[in-house]
Amino acid sequence: MPIFAVHYTYSDATVPGRDTHRPEHRTWLSSQIEAGTLLSTGPYPDGSGALLLFRAEDLPTLAGLLEQDPFAREQLIDAVRAVEWAPVMGAFAS
Repeated sequence: MPIFAVHYTYSDATVPGRDTHRPEHRTWLSSQIEAGTLLSTGPYPDGSGALLLFRAEDLPTLAGLLEQDPFAREQLIDAVRAVEWAPVMGAFAS
C-alpha cells in the first residue's frame, strides 16, 4: 500500500484553537496508528506545521481520512500538501 507524506501548515492565528483541540487531535492520531494507517507524525519545531506519514490506497482515500482529523474539522490547518512517497532505505522501505 502506498505511503503518503502529508504536510500540514499552521499559522499563529490558529494557535488557540489547536491548543483547545489538541487532545482530540492526538486521540484521532493514536486511533490511526492503532489502525495501521498512520506510521509516524510530529510537529515541526518552529511551529509552522507538522509531518504525517500515512498508508492509504490512493489520494482520494487519504483525503477522506484527513477530513476526519479534528484539526481539519475545526479549520485549524492553513494548508495541506499530500504526496506519495517511495522510501528506498530505512524504516519505511519495503
